Amino acid sequence: MMRATMSVPFDVEYPQRIRSFVRRAGRTTAAQARALAEVGPRVLVPYAVQALRWPEVFGRTAPVVLEVGFGMGEATAQIAHAMPDRDFLCCEVHEPGVGALLKRVHEGALSNVRIVAHDAVEVLQHMVPAASLAGVHVFFPDPWHKKRHHKRRLVQPDWVAMVASRLAPGGYVHCATDWQPYAEHMLAVLQGCTTLRNTASDASGYATRPAYRPRTKFETRGLRLGHGVWDVVFTRPA
Repeated sequence: MMRATMSVPFDVEYPQRIRSFVRRAGRTTAAQARALAEVGPRVLVPYAVQALRWPEVFGRTAPVVLEVGFGMGEATAQIAHAMPDRDFLCCEVHEPGVGALLKRVHEGALSNVRIVAHDAVEVLQHMVPAASLAGVHVFFPDPWHKKRHHKRRLVQPDWVAMVASRLAPGGYVHCATDWQPYAEHMLAVLQGCTTLRNTASDASGYATRPAYRPRTKFETRGLRLGHGVWDVVFTRPA
């Protein structure tokens, strides 16, 4: 079984490639550091250029969902608690966020969460077997507002094609954003993938927020202020 046996390598140098994220500075609290040290060894999965075997990673056979960029892990922990019949492989490069989710995993006694503290694109490329995922969640990724930065957006045709290849028949990819231009970009890119189908019944192409995606405090505050949120859900036909 691939498990972390040492501290998370947050100082790893990534090879040159346009990234959809930046390494944010942030202070890891004492509680987060304690979670990294005490909970990390049983929850963290070290990055490796090697395909994972899900029963070895999670200790059981169950549908696996890849969670991309979980931030501080609030929504991820809620989803994992509400869906105990599914396993969640979660990717995040921000150390305080990893520590925060580890703390939530411990407090919620969540046995269906594993974390890879590495670039989700490379995890998907090298660690996730073909046609093995029940779902992929990408909630509120950096929209890279400025036009010159649009090339950094995670949701791009090559990435979507790779996601589609990792989905099992009947699997889904669910993206959510509060930035309308990025929502339009997501919808266009996903519609351009011939192996995926839009689940939306609305003519707009956007889905009603699935019940499993909780509203975060940030999202709820934004909705009160009149900000929109767009969900895009596509499936790989069975």
